[in-house]
Amino acid sequence: MKSISSPSALSNSPRGGEPQTEIRSSSEGVEGLNILKQYWGYDSFRGIQEEIIHSISEGRDTLGLMPTGGGKSITFQVPALAKEGMCLVVTPLIALMKDQVQNLKRRGIRALAIYSGMTREQIIITLENAIFGNYKFLYISPERLGTDIFRIKLRKMNISMITVDESHCISQWGYDFRPAYLKIAEVRHLLPDVPVLALTATATPEVVKDIQERLEFKEKNVFRMSFERKNLAYVVRRTENKNGELLHILNSLPGSCIVYVRNRRRTKEVAELLNQKGIVTDFYHAGLDDATKDLRQRRWQQGISRVIVATNAFGMGIDKPDVRLVVHLDLPDSIEAYFQEAGRAGRDGKKAYAVILYAPSDKTKLHKRIAENYPEKEYIKEVYEHLQYYYQMAMGDGEGCVREFNIEEFCRTFKHFPVQVDSALKLLALAGYIEYTEEQDSASRLHLLWHRDDFYKLRDTEGTTELILNDIMRNYTGVFTDAVFINEDSIAVRTGLTRQQIYDSLISLSKRRIAQYIPRKKTPYIIYTRERVESKHIHIPRAAYEERKERYEKRINAIVEYVESETVCRSRILLDYFGERNEHNCGICDTCLEWRNGKRKAAMPSPQLEEAIVQILGEQPLPVIQLAERLHTKKEMLVTTLQKMLEEQRLTHEEGVLKLLEEES
Repeated sequence: MKSISSPSALSNSPRGGEPQTEIRSSSEGVEGLNILKQYWGYDSFRGIQEEIIHSISEGRDTLGLMPTGGGKSITFQVPALAKEGMCLVVTPLIALMKDQVQNLKRRGIRALAIYSGMTREQIIITLENAIFGNYKFLYISPERLGTDIFRIKLRKMNISMITVDESHCISQWGYDFRPAYLKIAEVRHLLPDVPVLALTATATPEVVKDIQERLEFKEKNVFRMSFERKNLAYVVRRTENKNGELLHILNSLPGSCIVYVRNRRRTKEVAELLNQKGIVTDFYHAGLDDATKDLRQRRWQQGISRVIVATNAFGMGIDKPDVRLVVHLDLPDSIEAYFQEAGRAGRDGKKAYAVILYAPSDKTKLHKRIAENYPEKEYIKEVYEHLQYYYQMAMGDGEGCVREFNIEEFCRTFKHFPVQVDSALKLLALAGYIEYTEEQDSASRLHLLWHRDDFYKLRDTEGTTELILNDIMRNYTGVFTDAVFINEDSIAVRTGLTRQQIYDSLISLSKRRIAQYIPRKKTPYIIYTRERVESKHIHIPRAAYEERKERYEKRINAIVEYVESETVCRSRILLDYFGERNEHNCGICDTCLEWRNGKRKAAMPSPQLEEAIVQILGEQPLPVIQLAERLHTKKEMLVTTLQKMLEEQRLTHEEGVLKLLEEES
């Protein structure tokens, strides 16, 4: 394989005028540039893309921190195409997985994907293709990494590199920890010489360190792209009338919009309100079937619907650069989640807005989530005990058992609330007693009960059932002897019918006892990782409960501080949270605009204010009033900071002039 060389020069970007780093004029660099040009049509890389590509091409474990829209996929797709073998891509986002596979195929690049909802037969065929089919990419969800069939087939694959997307999910200190990600380290043990590229758009300094440790990096190796979005104006608006304020904003600002709300019911309510006011709107949440989600996503991407009202299930992997506005009607429970969702606005480099509508009651609602996400330990033990009654699990039994879990039925039976039960099960999973998989797709199954010849006598007035049955008999073997997995979307493509028509016809056949049809459903599963124990012996370790709860509280406090701040540039607050020091205000957030218009004075965080004072007084001593004029900060903040620096003997104040004291060597 020819490695891709390190960065050297800058050129003009074909995307919105941003400077992009070029590849050196060498045989190695030319190959990477040719790949970029051949498959993506770009003449140069942008941001830190090339540095990451160079690092992973040299075989070094690499962590890339790139904001939403920073071009993460290029950083693994280009080097993978330059290497012999196949790139294994781990991602939890099925929609993104499918979208990237389709995009690669359209470019003539061979790619595969394995995700929940596929039958065992489909998975085996895909794995065999990965071994023998000369494919360049295999996308896989983290839950599949631990299966025996994958581990067996993996040994026969020629893996060139491992890419871990959304790598913050591997950190227990991150906002979106997923235990399945921990299996990646086990895969690394099976492929000891294969480098790993970890990518994320949201990671605090603590999480950055943890990602590298969890993925067993051979050496620390991080590339950071600035998270600053100079075209994105962050705004917090205090209001008790959120619906009215939302309508006012939408009528004032043209362009495509995402509105985020906390729950599924609210998505429909807000969408209905906006449609009544003449704003074409769809709603989106995880409970919708795939066909409906795909349709609404396409309508919004094509501009047929201007607004999409959604839960946080929407947005991952959605490539729509011209979103002008993202509005949060409810507070997310972390800066990380907000930054990622807000970052979907203005990816084309043009002016865009990220707005939070904030009411004082939101703070109380947010703090209630702490108790919901971390119920008392006695309650967790009670849920565990009720789980045993639910499954009739005897003491000492259970290890290795897999059970479907109907959370609504469980809560009705034992008088629980779903949110707390969901949290309790997640904590039991972290403590090692169970695995709890949320809403895994279970494909539809069909068994034709009549003899094949009898179906030719069946006629229906519209001809749809006949069309469907002919397709099923041609494409699904064994459907007369047993229930087989079918895919209504595939049948719809082949027959030209809608998914709803296929569903209605098969339900009708089932009611007439001509067929046995079990529609696809999303089902959570409980997997016992050890035998049942007495609830009094349940131990929830501090790392799984107290430490995680403390960090969750800190994340909630951080987002509350963000929305309640009236003096600090909002962009600086966000950047500071992710460990990026910024010496200038953005000039376009609501705080900066109010300061510019003389309505209030902006303030710097204390460490940044101290640095600014040192920089200014390092040029020349100044009276306090002149220093204040240059800093544009609040008087109280400046006085407090100057007193501190005087006490620390870093400054002198003689004859009304401040002077910087040189540190003793």
